[in-house]
Order: sequence, then C-alpha cells, then structure tokens
Amino acid sequence: AAHGARKMEDYGRFLALLASSLLVGFVSVILSLVWVFHYREGLSWDGSPAEFNWHPVLIITGFVFIQGIAIIVYRLPWTWKCSKLLMKFIHAGLNTIAMILAIVSMVAVFDFHNAKNIPNMYSLHSWIGLTAVIFYSLQLFLGFAVFLLPFAPVRLRVALMPIHVYSGLTIFATVIATALMGITEKLIFALQNPAYSASPPEATFVNCLGLLLVIFGSLILWMASRPHWKRPPENAKILRPIGATPEGTEVESTMTNSSNADKSDLRSNTEAGRKQNIKFDEAGQRSTM
Repeated sequence: AAHGARKMEDYGRFLALLASSLLVGFVSVILSLVWVFHYREGLSWDGSPAEFNWHPVLIITGFVFIQGIAIIVYRLPWTWKCSKLLMKFIHAGLNTIAMILAIVSMVAVFDFHNAKNIPNMYSLHSWIGLTAVIFYSLQLFLGFAVFLLPFAPVRLRVALMPIHVYSGLTIFATVIATALMGITEKLIFALQNPAYSASPPEATFVNCLGLLLVIFGSLILWMASRPHWKRPPENAKILRPIGATPEGTEVESTMTNSSNADKSDLRSNTEAGRKQNIKFDEAGQRSTM
C-alpha cells in the first residue's frame, strides 16, 4: 500500500510539473504575440519591422516550446503502452516542426536586414543562434538515420544514444540562452524614447517573458533528467510502478521495435547478445529516450 501511495505521489508530481511547463510555455507564446501586436508593428512579410517580428514569435513557439515538448514526450506515462516506434515518430515530428519554424524565423531576419541594409551575422546572438540551428539540423538528421530508420545496428545506437541525449539537452539550453540574448538586443535597439534604462512598460513586459523562458527550460530539463521518469524498456512490465527498478530478466533492446523487421531477428539468445541488450538498457535508463 505504501508503495502504491508513493507511486501515485510520484505520478502526481510528474503531472504537476508537466502541467506547469505546458502552462509556462503556452503563456510565453501568448506573451510573444502580445509583444509584437501591442508594443511593436504586428506581423507581415514585406521587409518592414513587422516581418522581423516573425522571428521572436516563431523561435518561442517552435524552437523553445515545441522543442521542449518533443524532449519530454517519451516521459508521459500514459504513452508507455504505445509502441516505441510511434513515440519516435512523434518525437521526430515535433522536432521537425520546430526546425522548420526556426528556419522560417531566420529567413525573416535576413530578409528584413537585407531590405533595410542592416548587416547580418555580426552579433554574438546571431553566431550562437546559427550554430544552434546547424547543430539542431545535424541532430535531427542523425536521429532519423540512426534511431528511426531500421538500418543502424544496435551497437551503433547504444554508442550514440548518450551523445544524442546530451546534444539534445545542450542545444535546447543554448536556444533558450540565445533567445534571452536576442530579447535583450531587440529591447536595447528598439526602446529609444523612453530608453530601455528608463524601464518603460514594454521593457518590464518583455523582461518577464525572458524569465518565463528560463522557468520553462528549467522545468523541461528537470523532467528530462529524472531517471525514474524514464520510459521502461519494451519487455519490462509496462505497468511497473514509476520509480521501481526494471526487471533484469529478458531485457530486450529498447530500440528493437524501431526496426520494422521481426523482433526475433534482433533478439539474441546468446549470452553475449543478452549482455549487450542489458548494457543497452542501462544506457537507455540514463537517457531521455
């Protein structure tokens, strides 16, 4: 009974964090829209400052909010009964949407700069932002090639999984840092009369948006880094209470059913294969996958 209560309490804690992060993320998107429509020139695609405004809106919507959800999608306990392959498609799909929105948002900036003869790529914000986009596209491509398509050997997946997880979390944190730099830069440029230093309402409003992005990022990173909220391996009892350790018996590679081949092809009855699979599962336990 005590164990069940602890499990429910843990589940409740997870749900509270999930609800908080969704709320904070959603409010951030709304505030970015209020910022550009109420304080700035709105949205358009005509080389005006209203075209630039697509940049903060799409970055916060796609690169921050949607990427954040993509990171924690494996952790939702009610999806543990779904096939791992389906969850991978959702993870990859959300990241792809985030990528497309990030690229469109960058095109908006270059387009606006070129129309107004403003130089491109001189600020630290632009350097780190472009770097994040390049690494994100690389991460996306490798993720598809290695984890989603059925061709990569299990050994390669085992080797790359911790790197994939680390890179994903690092890129996500970097994107939030870059967003804060961009917000600061925009406020310093845009607020001249009264100046940013005079704390006009827009300054306070957008500073609060920046704070929300930090809170969102920290909630996502917390949920993604708790080992006991990890999706159980395929063969473990799916209804194992959250927080219990996985059974060590017949651990099948968590990646097995990403191959569309028959599961039995990958399941090895040899001692070496079994050890490999157990090792793989342990690698998985530390990861967000």
